Amino acid sequence: MSDQTRGNTPPAESATSDELRTAADAVLARLIGDEAARLRPDQWRAIEALVADRRRALVVQRTGWGKSAVYFVATALLRERGAGPTVIVSPLLALMRNQIAAAERAGIEARTINSANPEQWDIVRQEIAAGSVDVLLVSPERLNNPDFRDGVLPQLAATAGLLVVDEAHCISDWGHDFRPDYRRLRTMLGELPAGVPVLATTATANARVTSDVAEQLGTGDADAGTLVLRGPLDRTSLRLSVLRLPDAAHRLAWLDDHLADFPGSGIIYTLTVAAAEEVASHLSARGHRVAAYTGRTEPAERAAAEDDLLANRVKALVATSALGMGFDKPDLGFVIHVGSPSSPIAYYQQVGRAGRGLEHAEVLLLPGPEDEAIWRYFGSLAFPPEDQVRHTLAVLAANEGPLSLPALEARVELRRSRLEMMLKVLDVDGAVRRVRGGWVATGAPWRYDAERYAWVARQREAEQEAMRDYAATGDCRMELLRRALDDEEARPCGRCDNCTDMGFDAQVTPAALEAARGELTRPGVPVEPRRMWPSGLPATGVELKGRIPAGEQAETGRALGRLSDIGWGDRLRPLLSPESVDGEVPEDVLDAVVAVLADWARGPGGWASGAPDAPPRPVGVVFVASTSRPRLVTSLAEGISRVGRMPLLGSVSTARHDRRPGPSNSARRVHALHGALELAPELAEAVKTHPGPLLLVDDFTDSGWTLALSARLLRATGAERVLPLVLAVRG
Repeated sequence: MSDQTRGNTPPAESATSDELRTAADAVLARLIGDEAARLRPDQWRAIEALVADRRRALVVQRTGWGKSAVYFVATALLRERGAGPTVIVSPLLALMRNQIAAAERAGIEARTINSANPEQWDIVRQEIAAGSVDVLLVSPERLNNPDFRDGVLPQLAATAGLLVVDEAHCISDWGHDFRPDYRRLRTMLGELPAGVPVLATTATANARVTSDVAEQLGTGDADAGTLVLRGPLDRTSLRLSVLRLPDAAHRLAWLDDHLADFPGSGIIYTLTVAAAEEVASHLSARGHRVAAYTGRTEPAERAAAEDDLLANRVKALVATSALGMGFDKPDLGFVIHVGSPSSPIAYYQQVGRAGRGLEHAEVLLLPGPEDEAIWRYFGSLAFPPEDQVRHTLAVLAANEGPLSLPALEARVELRRSRLEMMLKVLDVDGAVRRVRGGWVATGAPWRYDAERYAWVARQREAEQEAMRDYAATGDCRMELLRRALDDEEARPCGRCDNCTDMGFDAQVTPAALEAARGELTRPGVPVEPRRMWPSGLPATGVELKGRIPAGEQAETGRALGRLSDIGWGDRLRPLLSPESVDGEVPEDVLDAVVAVLADWARGPGGWASGAPDAPPRPVGVVFVASTSRPRLVTSLAEGISRVGRMPLLGSVSTARHDRRPGPSNSARRVHALHGALELAPELAEAVKTHPGPLLLVDDFTDSGWTLALSARLLRATGAERVLPLVLAVRG
């Protein structure tokens, strides 16, 4: 590629269609390293529309069809004809790394600006200004970063030769993976100079999403409608199967027994981070070469894990949806799901990672009873009710300047992740704007589109029902997935377990089952204490900030399990659900809590460890009084007291019921709890006479602030140490 600065002015003379096709095939050959390679008919139609006609196109094609070839070939041809650089909006870092490597094979200079490389941004900007960059990949979040939006984006929009929107279903809130930041593209599309082609690509868009994305692509392009190229979604290399097993232990044992039998290397998807870590840990302990890959995995570890999978140094990555889009490994031999995704569209996308360059790949779903509880939890994170949105807008409007996310969080009843998502939607709608220092209200009129949000919620319910149908159907599974994506050519595949009547054997060996049960029934996970006060507390009237003094903190505690575990989580979810009937703690649960306590005592730093610096044994039990499950919590504390031979000293209770906290963010929860908790006089006196370590018992901890403020109160009364012990953490 030339290193001279280029604009987006169309060339004075264009090549003939035949010459353009020959040049396009030559770029493709370089891209994939095959001199005999030729573009598919719809690949050529898209490239011709972009390069010769300067149109806007939406390509909806199955994974592995070659959508990235379209924009790289188009980029090379446009750059040779004097166009400016291509801007690709891409959702995941894994996808960006793959695309940069692919571009280099075709002689295309590609760079990226994303959250993982801020130290390179200035250099990349200089290279763009010098005209030496052919492709710039940006994450959608960059589009509304104030510095990027105001300082870089206008220049890009003015000089871009091609705009590419990868995974374009994210634009549409009718789609399964809506991302508010993607809606920023509507503004950018409207600001592009005339004649700048636009390409949007996705493998997972049904008819409604396709229509919505095509309509948005037409923004600012009244002369020609969007060219939509939608192909059949069959994946002839994939054999789809479902295997129902009795419980989580059987699923884990089955993987242990059969993982080595799957072809090549692949991906094992789970629905939660905890499950991914649990499955990866057990399989590793059983001698399998696997690695966990989740949203909690550090960027460097993610990159190393991707490289290990690409090089077949691991049998599988055990991953959440963090590896859902864009991972490019043509010889991926299998995809297994431990737990069912809530959407057939999301499922199709994830299984589409397999078999892109193979004649045969295995796809297996291992559904579990916990799946629907996890669906309900993620469904609870939908767009907030109107009163919460209006309150947030009012808080922003009343403030003289911008409010940072932590400062705003302290003034509204929303968790940070949900608050941030809401602000992004409001930003797209024009009601708020992100500026240096935080967020401001624009004062523009805004309407709460309750009908639209309700429709989206109903769509989610319909998708969940479709996944139930997928797992239960006796008909062709690939046909069902294709129909869910409105593929008019959907028909029986002749390959899946139902079409061939050849499913997987459900048998597991006794040794594998025993090991899995040992793993899943092994109780105990750490409960890390809160060490810092939430940002923005003074704005709520609570004058606490910075680090919590060591003398006011709880110690690292223990929980029986995580609600998202596939082991103890399955036992604890029904016990702690809002619909559960309050009652005595079950005997098996109490026995497991006692086992946690014994393991804790004997472990490193435990009071029974025998270490010279071991702390004193706990001298009493205190519990957090519960309004929703009083019998459960009281009986749990009584059982621990009885078995551990420690006196039950009393409870921490809520003195001011007007301040009782509900589900909220950290700042609001601390505000509600501060000054609302109390110790009865007899408990306060008992703590003074038993100043040694105390066990603080509760049923469940989510934010950790009830434990933190209860421990602070106990320590202020004289407790030397406070050791939290709970049934479950959200995790």
